[in-house]
Amino acid sequence: MPDFLHENIDEVVIDSTLTSYKKIYRINKHSKVKRWVYFIVGLTLIVLLLPWTQNIRSKGSVTTLRQENRPQEINTVISGRVAQWYVKEGDLVKQGDTILKLAEVKVEYFDPNLLNRTKDQIVAKQQSSEGYKGKANTALLQIEALLQNRNLKLQSLDNKIQQQRLKIISDSMDIIAVTNDFNIYKRQLDAGKIMLDSGAISLIDFEKRKANFQTAYAKKISAENDFVQSKQELTILHIEKNSVNQDFADKIAKAEGDKFSSISDAANAEGEIAKLKNLYANYDIRNQLYYVIAPQDGQITKAKKAGINEFIKEGEMIAEIVPTKVQLAVELFVNPMDIPLISKGQKVRFIFDGFPVIVFSGWPNYSYGTFSGVVAAIETNISVNGKFRILVIEDPDPEEKKWPKYLQLGTGAQGIALLKNVPIGYELWRNINGFPPEYYKLNEVNEKKK
Repeated sequence: MPDFLHENIDEVVIDSTLTSYKKIYRINKHSKVKRWVYFIVGLTLIVLLLPWTQNIRSKGSVTTLRQENRPQEINTVISGRVAQWYVKEGDLVKQGDTILKLAEVKVEYFDPNLLNRTKDQIVAKQQSSEGYKGKANTALLQIEALLQNRNLKLQSLDNKIQQQRLKIISDSMDIIAVTNDFNIYKRQLDAGKIMLDSGAISLIDFEKRKANFQTAYAKKISAENDFVQSKQELTILHIEKNSVNQDFADKIAKAEGDKFSSISDAANAEGEIAKLKNLYANYDIRNQLYYVIAPQDGQITKAKKAGINEFIKEGEMIAEIVPTKVQLAVELFVNPMDIPLISKGQKVRFIFDGFPVIVFSGWPNYSYGTFSGVVAAIETNISVNGKFRILVIEDPDPEEKKWPKYLQLGTGAQGIALLKNVPIGYELWRNINGFPPEYYKLNEVNEKKK
């Protein structure tokens, strides 16, 4: 049996000049698989430990922050027909520029002198109101005159009453005096009778005493009559005073009735004046509404009426104006699961349609072509698409790149809301398990930056 059959071929071919066996069986070749495995595993571990910025992606479009800056309809308040167009579609207008002139279509407003005639009615009613007011003032003066006259008459009657009371006192004193005289003369007459019967005096003396008694009696009766008459005159004066009060009360009541009637007529006239002034103001404002003006600076689009003499109803759209001075914002729609992670003031990166971009979603600082924004508003009511709407404005940070100058309303945008920085391995594990991203508060981030 040959010797080469018992030899180790690997040892023999080492010193041999033949190379085919060496190349086929890789003699003196060491495997690098283990090194590659170690390298790949190490590289994988390094990659898994690299930082990754969690984010929430959403699609939206460019709009405005304030609703009055969005495209809006230009409507007419009154119905009419198109008399003249002053602009055409695509024209830029300033606030207050005239867009359209309307002509009247209602019969009650056809009168060209409607304002002047209404003004004449107002002047006539004002004069009527002044007349009623003058009549009320005259009645007031009449009342004052009646009051003064009544006071004078009552004062005169009070003086007479006082005088009559003094006269009654005087008459009562006269009664006392004549009564005393009457009593004296009566005693003398009684004594004279006794003396006449006894012959102490003559008949002539007795007759004198009797005459004095009758005179005293007459004076007493006269004084009593005067006293009663004075009391009756006092009663008459009181009755006259009451009559004067009643008479003047009737006259004053009538004058006050005239005054209040005049005041009422004046108030009615003032009410009619107010109605006429309201009507005049409505006519005046309606005349101004014949000219439809631009509510703000913008561009005219979507004109609904094409020709002259076309009818326009109240509240109907005439055209649309797109404002030129707007504060742009981006509206995004976020899933309900991610909405708790969004807060006002949070940073958002944008990709606008039509602008070149290179995006590394996990490393926003190394992306190119993205723009920064800040969350300005978060709606608390879910939209019809089942998502929550948020508004994002341009980031005021001067270090951030400004939004494109010629960015138009309606341009599509993709938003990337930046969240917490985590390792890539944790992010892969989170996505595999379907967990939500990490949540952090802005004030914590600001404190860390400080």
